[in-house]
Amino acid sequence: MRVIPARTERLTRFDYETKLASLAADAPSWPPRTDALAQISLELELDRHAGISRSLGSRRIRLDILDYPGEWLLDLPMLTQTYAEWSAQVMETLATPPRDACAKKFLDFVATLRTDGPAEDSLLHKGHLLYREAIHACQEQFGLRYLQPGRFLRPGPQGDAPFLWFFPVPPGRDIAKPGSAGVLLAERFEAYKREVREQFFDSHFKNFNRQVLLVDVLGALHGGRAAFEDTQNAIAHLARGLNDGWGFWSHRRRRELAGHIDRGADIAARSAASRSSNPLASAAVGVAGKVLAAVTAPSPIERVAFVATKGDHVPALARDNLEHLLRALVDPAAKSSQEASAQVSFHVAASIRSTEEGTAKLDGQTVEVVRGTVLGEAVVRPFHVGAVPSQIPQPSFWSDRYFEMPVFRPPSIDPSGNHGIPHLGLDDVLVAVIGDLL
Repeated sequence: MRVIPARTERLTRFDYETKLASLAADAPSWPPRTDALAQISLELELDRHAGISRSLGSRRIRLDILDYPGEWLLDLPMLTQTYAEWSAQVMETLATPPRDACAKKFLDFVATLRTDGPAEDSLLHKGHLLYREAIHACQEQFGLRYLQPGRFLRPGPQGDAPFLWFFPVPPGRDIAKPGSAGVLLAERFEAYKREVREQFFDSHFKNFNRQVLLVDVLGALHGGRAAFEDTQNAIAHLARGLNDGWGFWSHRRRRELAGHIDRGADIAARSAASRSSNPLASAAVGVAGKVLAAVTAPSPIERVAFVATKGDHVPALARDNLEHLLRALVDPAAKSSQEASAQVSFHVAASIRSTEEGTAKLDGQTVEVVRGTVLGEAVVRPFHVGAVPSQIPQPSFWSDRYFEMPVFRPPSIDPSGNHGIPHLGLDDVLVAVIGDLL
C-alpha cells in the first residue's frame, strides 16, 4: 500500500503525516476532530490467487478516502422538509427535557419575535447565535446527537456566512409576508439546503453504493437515557438516506436528476478516518479499478456496515453484547436497508486500539477488563467500564449510572508507519464492505 501524491484535487488533502506524527510523539495525543472535508488516496497492490489469473501478477486498486464531520449527516432528513415543517419539528423537541433547559434563552427570544415584522439582520443573527448555543449545550452537557443543522455544530469553511443565519420559529407564525423576517428565514433555510445538497450530498455522494455508519454505542450509554434514545432517533431518521443512497436523498430528487446524471466508475463505501466523540461519524471510501465498469444510472445502497466504535474499551466477552445492542439500536435503519436489497452487517471495532485484555478483582470476583493508560496519567491500569446490555436497556438500567468512559492514551506507534497501527476489527469491516471487489 502507498499514499498517492496529491495532484489537482480541489478538496483539502487529509493530513495523514501530521496526524501520524501526533500519535507517534513521545507524549502521543489524539488528532483534533474533523471539521471540514478532506481527501486522501491510497493504492493497494493485491496478489491474485485464483486459477489462471495468478499468471497475470498482482493488480492495483485505488482507495479514495473522504473525511468529514459526522454531524453533517444529520442534515440529510432536512432536505425533504420545508422551513415550516422543519421549524415545527425542532420547536417540539426543544420544548422537552433536557433540551428545554439548554434552549431557555433561545425559546424566550423566539417567543417574542415577530416573523411578520421587518427582516433586521442584527436581530436574526442574534436568534441564530442563541439557537446555535442551545444545540451546542445539548451536545456538550447531555450527549444529545439529533441536532440540526449539522453545520451549526461543525460549520466547516462556510464559517459564519449570512445564509447560515436562520433558526426555527414556533408553528403558526407568519413566514409569507413579503420583506418580513419570516420570509428571509425561510429563504436562508432553502439556501442552506441548496448548499449542502450541491456541495456535499450530490457532489460527493452521488456515486456511492457502499456505506459504513459508525455508532458510538458506549458513548450513548455513558450519556444516559436521553442521549441513548436521541442516538436511536437520529439513526432512525438517517435510515431514509441509507435506503435511497446519500446522493439521491429522495425519490423525487432521484427522478429530477435521472435525466442528466453522469455517474463515474468509482464505487464508494463509508469508513472511519479518525476517532470522534460523535456517535455518528464517518468518511467516504471510493474504490476504482479496471475491473469496474462505468455505471450510467443511480443504484441503491448495496452494502451497509453498522459499526459500534470504541470496541477496545470493553473486554472480548462484552463485545458480543455490544454487537447485539448495536443491532437492537439500529434496527429501523437496518430493516430499511434490507428492504432496499442491501447486504447488512454489524461489527464492533476500534480504529486505533489503545488497550489490552486483562483480568481484575471486582467485589471479590475475577472479571475481564481492559488495561490501558488513561489520558493524563502515566501508569497502565485495569479498567472495567461497566455492564453492557445486549438489548435496549430497561428503565431500571438508567437508575444506576455505573458506566464510565475513560479517554485512553494512544499506543506507541512507529513514526514511519511501516509497522502499521494497532486496531480492532477494521479488517472485518473492510471485507464486509468491499471484500467482493478485492
